[in-house]
Amino acid sequence: MAASELRQESRAAMRKRSRMGPLRVFAREFFKHPVMIGSIIPSSRKLIDKMLKPVDWSRADVFVEYGPGVGTITRPILARMKPDAKLIVIDTNTDFCDFLRQEIADPRLIVVNRSAADLADILKECGVDGADYVISGLPFSTLPAGVGPAIVKATRASLRPGGIFLVYQFSPKVRDYLAAEFDRIDHAFEPINIPPAQLYYAHA
Repeated sequence: MAASELRQESRAAMRKRSRMGPLRVFAREFFKHPVMIGSIIPSSRKLIDKMLKPVDWSRADVFVEYGPGVGTITRPILARMKPDAKLIVIDTNTDFCDFLRQEIADPRLIVVNRSAADLADILKECGVDGADYVISGLPFSTLPAGVGPAIVKATRASLRPGGIFLVYQFSPKVRDYLAAEFDRIDHAFEPINIPPAQLYYAHA
């Protein structure tokens, strides 16, 4: 197949994903990669508001999101962010990355199709020296061996002083990873979500 035909096919696939809508795209990707996504239903508004409550938006110059999916939390972050801030979203799922690039036209948004463990290199390539906040819904309990600790270590190394790693999970396993890198970890619980979620706030 010629390169031009491949590009046309790719554009056609992106248009198809856009027409599907975010919920259908999310459900489709869950059935393709259930271990990497963790839940068939995107996060609730209650969970999103509680996760973002500790954020001081006046100092949120660089915000990072791991596993943005179809932008369920990406959009509320952008709605609260300063006009000159950056939101770097990182996902290993190419379809989710393509969907976000197609659906969210915001110059503050940078979509990166890589592993969150590469955070230091990603920030450098984006021209920033650290992150003020990092939020993650990655299912740490089902990630391949060693990946979860590597992501937490990379996050701690890249957070600026006073920064917070915001993590929502359906399993408490991630707390062990966080405790290895962070001295202060606050905890909350959000029952109005499917499934109910554990919330962790790890302070740099």
